[in-house]
Amino acid sequence: MSGVCFLLLMLPLLSAQTYHWGPCPTPKVQPNFNLQQYLGKWYEIEKLPAPFARGKCIEINYSIRRDGTIQLLTSQIYKDKKRHAEGTGVVSDPREPAKLGVSFSYFTPYVPYWVLTTDYTSLSVVYSCTDILRIFHFNYSWILARSPYLPPETVHYAKQLLIDEGIDIFRMTHTDQNCKDK
Repeated sequence: MSGVCFLLLMLPLLSAQTYHWGPCPTPKVQPNFNLQQYLGKWYEIEKLPAPFARGKCIEINYSIRRDGTIQLLTSQIYKDKKRHAEGTGVVSDPREPAKLGVSFSYFTPYVPYWVLTTDYTSLSVVYSCTDILRIFHFNYSWILARSPYLPPETVHYAKQLLIDEGIDIFRMTHTDQNCKDK
């Protein structure tokens, strides 16, 4: 009975996310990932729904802190206000540097944040998935760019990569990057 109660309590949280039955898929990540080249500003082009990113003009800036962790500074315009959030990223296993863990609170565990592909200069495709007791999972995915816009063929390439890795992109949405005051 407690498992059913747990699932019922989780349903409101999942309504704004993309979730599926069964465990998380395990897509391939960027080989020979170079974190130093990845640092800097990225713009969100498209994403799977995320309750923490509902605004427009969403940007994320990656940098290295003195303690070696990765600082993630996000900004977005939501309800006509510019909002910021700061997170921390870590490389859990130096043998797989494209598999980061990210947390935006001291009270939450690090969640997977995997860089599936990047050319470091224009495109990045990121995937995150959290398993709930291997019964179901919820996932996020982002298509990021170094500029606020990507050519349609590049977006198509990124989406096809996600599909080829078994990730359902049916609910993927475009992020409005048309803002006067970024």
